[in-house]
Amino acid sequence: MKFMKLGSRPDTFYTAEAVRSVSSEVSSDLIIQVKGSRYLLHKFPLLSKCLRLQKLCAESPESSLHQIVQLPDFPGGLEAFELCAKFCYGITITLSAHNIVSARCAAEYLQMTEDVEKGNLIYKLEVFFSSCILHGWRDTIVTLQSTKAFPWSEELGITSKCIEVIASKVLIHPSKVNLSHSHSRRLKDDISCNGADSQRHKQATRGWWAEDVAELNIDLYWRTMIAIKSHGKVPSNLIGDALKVYASKWLPSISRNDFVDASDSDSDKANELSAKHRLLLESLISLLPAEKGSASCSFLLKLLKAANILSASHASKMELARRVGVQLEEAMVIDLLIPSLSYTTQMVYDVDIVMTIIEHFMLQWQSPPTSPPRSRIGFERRRSRSAENIDFELQESRRSSSASHSSKLKVAKLVDRYLQEVARDVNLPLSKFTSIAESVPEFARLDHDDLYKAIDIYLKAHPDMGKSERKRLCRILDCKKLSVEACMHAAQNELLPLRVVVQVLFFEQARATMAGSKVAELPSNIKALLAAHNIDPSKPPAPLSTTTSVQADDQQSISGLKSPKSKLSTLQMKLAEDDYLNENDMHPDGMSRPSKFKAFCSLPTRPKRIFSKLWFTNRSIMEKN
Repeated sequence: MKFMKLGSRPDTFYTAEAVRSVSSEVSSDLIIQVKGSRYLLHKFPLLSKCLRLQKLCAESPESSLHQIVQLPDFPGGLEAFELCAKFCYGITITLSAHNIVSARCAAEYLQMTEDVEKGNLIYKLEVFFSSCILHGWRDTIVTLQSTKAFPWSEELGITSKCIEVIASKVLIHPSKVNLSHSHSRRLKDDISCNGADSQRHKQATRGWWAEDVAELNIDLYWRTMIAIKSHGKVPSNLIGDALKVYASKWLPSISRNDFVDASDSDSDKANELSAKHRLLLESLISLLPAEKGSASCSFLLKLLKAANILSASHASKMELARRVGVQLEEAMVIDLLIPSLSYTTQMVYDVDIVMTIIEHFMLQWQSPPTSPPRSRIGFERRRSRSAENIDFELQESRRSSSASHSSKLKVAKLVDRYLQEVARDVNLPLSKFTSIAESVPEFARLDHDDLYKAIDIYLKAHPDMGKSERKRLCRILDCKKLSVEACMHAAQNELLPLRVVVQVLFFEQARATMAGSKVAELPSNIKALLAAHNIDPSKPPAPLSTTTSVQADDQQSISGLKSPKSKLSTLQMKLAEDDYLNENDMHPDGMSRPSKFKAFCSLPTRPKRIFSKLWFTNRSIMEKN
């Protein structure tokens, strides 16, 4: 760090009875009061260099011994005044990046200009500032940070000069920047033994400035980053990395419980701290580059989580949700678990903001491509394009379509795993669960295993759900997309509606038959259920009955299944009766819904043969045993 010494005399200032004075053979004739402190000094050395003191002494009446001058609004305080006074006496003073701002503001206040005396303090400070301070990276950072305590620094141009110098140096390699000794040594530690730069060193040197700039307070940091971005030469991903460094340094690692505890312990202090963090957060959001991928999805979601806890503005939350939605395929489930601080609901997580994120993700792929207006000139231009350009555009279009499809597949997996986490919340409404599940297009789910697991968790967390709610929940499940393991679990899941269990069994048996493999044996609980009703699965099925009655409770779970699978007509009648009863069921929006299983009641002969084959195979196995 650079420093400059002025003067050659030793320090002769001393304190006596709460008064600061200077040792001299000449009696003092001037009393200066600075913010409650008194200085017993001499007119000649001070007035010869300070035009303001000359004017004040000329205006104030003289007493018999001392003339009194008041300086109540002196910038920089006692240290800055004493530094200027020592300069007037020729006493040695040391200037550096830590005190140059206060000294410059004090000298400006006292009007220590060249018009009063050649080589005055203002001139010397300006030379040191421009030739030394602004040439050193670390000195410039320290000087800029110290300007926040001195409003005069803005008028003197110190703040703007420091910001401009920092913005111009961020693209320079650190080896060409006058860094401090400690910073230069830290960068050298990343160089490999053979003298070549390691990969880690190359990555670090690109954003070498981020940690130093992060020491600034948010106002100065915001102005500095605006200046860096205005140059248009710093890549957007480096801007995003720098914002992440600043956020990790100044934004606390707060949780919902920590926030509540702080509020309860000291409400005023907590509110003040929250307001400070909220301003910092919203400032960082405004600095995010517009380019996709400039900030990682994980970082954006952490900002969104902090925005929720700190009650940031709605506009800030929506901006973060939009940015996250654009790159949602990069997110992780743990980052999407955003705490809910709403006083109207008791939900653990904020599922509404996640729904908004998913909507933004889907919107980016739904925007229709814009086509130019047709004109004769445009037509001729299109005809004159080479075949290579057309092929290139087709390849780009296919690549974009492929990326869109791949992203949707990743997001579908992400959404299903997110549902598994939020399904444990006993206060999560069914409508919100199904809305999130249905926000993903059907083709994006290659299988429904994760979705089934989420439904199973939701059913266990909400044991008091009614029959219609269970059916509405399971309507989003496609049994044809369940794996064998998921089908085995679903077939024995007593929480599922009966029609879902029947559908699972039917599609599993149909899949096994169409594949030409051996039909699996019935689950043990199904066998026990059939035996309880005196039905022997090893014998041919009895003639189909059309008078089988089914109790209401039997329609809700697998434990109520009274007929073997081969009695297809009985199941058809039962499901038809269920559909008839459901015809009067209404959606929340007031519209009736058609049954999804009407087609099941009019199955062709092919499925009947499948069920017959199932029982025939079971009987053959039993006879061989």
